[in-house]
Amino acid sequence: MSTLPTEFERTDIGEIQIAPEVIEVIAGLATVEVKGVAGMSGGFAGGIAELLGRKNLSKGVKVEVGQREAAVDVSVIVEYGNRLPEVATEIQRNVKRSIETMTGLTVVEVNVHIHDVIFKTAERSEETELNHRVK
Repeated sequence: MSTLPTEFERTDIGEIQIAPEVIEVIAGLATVEVKGVAGMSGGFAGGIAELLGRKNLSKGVKVEVGQREAAVDVSVIVEYGNRLPEVATEIQRNVKRSIETMTGLTVVEVNVHIHDVIFKTAERSEETELNHRVK
């Protein structure tokens, strides 16, 4: 992944450049909007999967950006009980739509890597137990 701004377009009054980090943030936000996504994973190199924090909106996203096209890889954690192929397909659609709408780039591929499944029922049980204890 290049950290240098990618030349996108020249106009009469100057150049328009979109940094790869911008594409990563758009893809990350589009991913966590999908129902069933619990959070983002640090990726293959990160090793430990963590839930998405507001500090790093591009976490779990890798992009390749050219002059007119982009390719995206997202690494996610899915909530237990959701159909993984459906969640992954919706992530692909949402990421592609968001990037193309906001930047004008053509998204040639969106690869979804599911790194973990999280069980939300355990958290709910603890919350319910607390609510019953205190009245």
